[in-house]
Amino acid sequence: MKEHMTPAARQLSFTRYLIIAMLLILIPIIVFISFIDYTDVEQTQVENSQILRKQTERSIVLSISLVDAGLKAFDDSLTEEMREGFVPFLAEYERAGSDPAEMDLAAVKAELGGIMDLYVINESGVIEYTTCEPDRGLDFSTIPYFYEYITDLRQNGSFAADRIVNEMSTGELRKYAYMPTPDRRYLLELGLAESEFQQYRSILKYSDTVAALIALNPNVENLRIFNWRGKQVTNVTVPGEEHRHAMVLQAYEQKQDLETVNETTGDVIRFIFVDLTSPEYASDLSLIVEMAYSTRFAAAQLNRLLLTHTFIAVIAVLFAVGLTAIAAHRVTQPIRRIADDVDTIAGGDLDHAVGATGGAEFVRLERSINTMVAALKTHIDRLTAAEQREREHSERLEEQVLERTADLQKSNEKVNLYLDIMTHDIGNANNVAGLYADHLLSEVAGEPEEAYVQNIRKGLQKSSQILKNVNTIRQIRESRLPLTSLALDPVIRSEIGHYSCAAIRYAGTDACVLADDLISVIFTNLLGNAVKFGGDGVRITIRVEDQGDTVTVTVEDTGPGIPDGMKETLFDRLSRGETKASGSGLGLYICKMLVERYGGRIWAGDRVPGRPEEGAAFRFTLRRGGPAA
Repeated sequence: MKEHMTPAARQLSFTRYLIIAMLLILIPIIVFISFIDYTDVEQTQVENSQILRKQTERSIVLSISLVDAGLKAFDDSLTEEMREGFVPFLAEYERAGSDPAEMDLAAVKAELGGIMDLYVINESGVIEYTTCEPDRGLDFSTIPYFYEYITDLRQNGSFAADRIVNEMSTGELRKYAYMPTPDRRYLLELGLAESEFQQYRSILKYSDTVAALIALNPNVENLRIFNWRGKQVTNVTVPGEEHRHAMVLQAYEQKQDLETVNETTGDVIRFIFVDLTSPEYASDLSLIVEMAYSTRFAAAQLNRLLLTHTFIAVIAVLFAVGLTAIAAHRVTQPIRRIADDVDTIAGGDLDHAVGATGGAEFVRLERSINTMVAALKTHIDRLTAAEQREREHSERLEEQVLERTADLQKSNEKVNLYLDIMTHDIGNANNVAGLYADHLLSEVAGEPEEAYVQNIRKGLQKSSQILKNVNTIRQIRESRLPLTSLALDPVIRSEIGHYSCAAIRYAGTDACVLADDLISVIFTNLLGNAVKFGGDGVRITIRVEDQGDTVTVTVEDTGPGIPDGMKETLFDRLSRGETKASGSGLGLYICKMLVERYGGRIWAGDRVPGRPEEGAAFRFTLRRGGPAA
């Protein structure tokens, strides 16, 4: 029996048990940490990829706009030359007795140096006479917006110059200008040949401008730019050309961004509409930018990341195994020594004492009960002293907390003071700038600069709205007033009165809700968004439904609706739409703050369930209150 229970046998069994126990704890921890870290890095990479995509697209749109501004400046530099060209053109029309059939257009072209082609457009929008034979018989009535422009110019206008555009028959670049005949029967047109400006205008190219931006985003597989006719400005060929061409034309027709996703590979193709229209010119130079995003680069990064984490996890497990074996051996060594001494004593050697093992815990085993009691008393004394120190530390900590709280209160008061000063001064600056903008607008009314002044006014109005939103958020956070019972009907009718030009349907209500004076801000933002984003002819409906202890309010419109992908994040702070009319992203966030302060919730849906394109519906709940005082 004694031979069976040798120390070696007990050591082997206990050490193995300890190693297994420690590995069962360490390995899951290592695997879990590696998994969490990998997941976090993967999520960060996905978010960074989305941010990089948005930054790339915004930069490309800005770059294209800047290039277009440069091209516009060059195009306008040729306008006076075009204006002078109409002098012999009109003289020939008068000489021919206002009969285009009797005009010698070739002679006029020669007189102009042979660099301009002449066109005579009749009342039906058809080129009836021209020195450019490929364009004879071209019917502009097939292009409604252009036909409307030249018809109005022929009937009511005078000289007008267009941008440099691609000729419809040959695709060559030309600078066009128009002049109605004195009898308003025809519209005369001049087209400056590409050879006269090509070498100068070719300096600015859309593709060259965006090339550097694309190089910064490794996920972009290719980029192409198309004009309004679906003709490619760049010279790149990709698979699926017919389907992509249809998407380009659809994006231009809808004048909004489109996106397609390959469900198998996850690759994304985005068609970005760049609005370059201008009321000053007949031609629409808007562009569609097709950007193909590939997941290959991101997948390769994730694979490398997975391999790296796997390698690190394996190394960590091996290290844990080695460390566990060493630790188990060191931990069991004192036990083996004690077991040997106990076996000796059990063998009859009562004079044998348990030897020191080097550890304080094992040393106490050889002490007598009295020594153990003394040690216990010493330990209690230490605990009492530690408790006293802890109590004193807690008292000092409370004093420090009170001091820090007072400091934070003072800092908060300073911040509020600075915010008040900034809001007041910025508001005054905006008001003064607005007065100057109004004065400047009256000075440039009807001039090309009017659009720029209007943009200044819009920017100032947006700045004022941001200040108002900041003050509202601050008022919500600092307000400590209790909620009271308010009649909902006067609030709604008062806000409707601010939109007298909008078609708003509201049947009235006698409901009272628990709220405060800020409740009108909810209707201000929701009605303002419906009018701003709904477009011309939008119809708005407000309904109040009694749900027992709660009241449900619905504000719906017949506008373009909200895509399903945006509904979950629409109320997040600084969340913005993707249209030009998008604001600062605080309006709906303020609505959510107020509704939650009142104990309700707010969400976005469809006016017609399952059909977002037929309009949006914002719904929120409020707690019912008693009769209003």
